[in-house]
Amino acid sequence: MERLRIDKWLWAARFYKTRSLAADEIGKHRVQVNGEVAKASREVKPGDRVTLRQGPVERTVLVKGLSGLRGPAPVAQLLYEETPESLAAQAAAREQRRLGSEPALAIEQGRPTKRERRKLDEASGGWGNRWSASVDDEKEG
Repeated sequence: MERLRIDKWLWAARFYKTRSLAADEIGKHRVQVNGEVAKASREVKPGDRVTLRQGPVERTVLVKGLSGLRGPAPVAQLLYEETPESLAAQAAAREQRRLGSEPALAIEQGRPTKRERRKLDEASGGWGNRWSASVDDEKEG
C-alpha cells in the first residue's frame, strides 16, 4: 500500500473516532497536507506532513506508515511522528489551561434554586426588609 485517503488514515491513526468525523473536519478546512488544504479524497504517503486542528491545539505530524484498518492505540501511534514544535505547542496549551480557568465557567445563570434562595435570604437578613413594595415603607423613609 503506497497511498491512502487522508480521511481513512486519520481514522486509522485514531485522530478521529469515525471516518465521517474525519471527513467533516477536512471539509471545514481544519486539515492540511504539506501546507495545502486537503479534501477527504486526498491521498497521503509516508513522508507527508499533516497539520490538523483539534480544539484549540494545532498538531503537526509526519506520516510514517499507512494502514486502512483501525487497530489499537499503540499500533496507531506507529503510523505517525509528531513534530517537536507541535509537542511544544501542546505543552504550552496544557500549561495555559492549567494556570487559568475559563471565565465563562464561573458565571451562574438562571434563577436560584430553592436552596440557593434560602441561603440568599439568610445572608441578607430576609427579603421582607429589603424588598418591600408597600406604600407605607416609602412614607417612612
